[in-house]
Amino acid sequence: MTKANADQAAPAGLMGDFGKLVEQFKLPGVDLGAVLEARREDLQALAAANRSALEDMQALGRKQAEMLQSAMQELQTLAQQLSSSGAAAPTLAVQQVLQRTFASMRELAEVASKSQTDAFARMAERVQQNLQEVKTLLQPKP
Repeated sequence: MTKANADQAAPAGLMGDFGKLVEQFKLPGVDLGAVLEARREDLQALAAANRSALEDMQALGRKQAEMLQSAMQELQTLAQQLSSSGAAAPTLAVQQVLQRTFASMRELAEVASKSQTDAFARMAERVQQNLQEVKTLLQPKP
């Protein structure tokens, strides 16, 4: 079984087990199918948010590695230039490297913030859907 199939099978199996349990306690006026579908959608929303968070964290890690590699290359080049020129005060060059590095760090913070905002928005949307589903389920059936 592939990882994708296993990821899909786990919530499906859980929902099947939950469905069997709930069937034992049939409640009048409760649409069991709708309840189970809502919980399945909850699990899907949570899985999607987790996938998104993982992808965002991986992108953040790649960006950090790129930043580190770039800063190290710049500093190595700067050190070589300073040693060949015999300059004693490399203040401006170091300051420029640090400014670029801080700009990159600010960019990373923005990426992380956007990732968190997106994940929160997905979950908030699902909460709103849940509230609407509960309202619908609680309405008397004709």
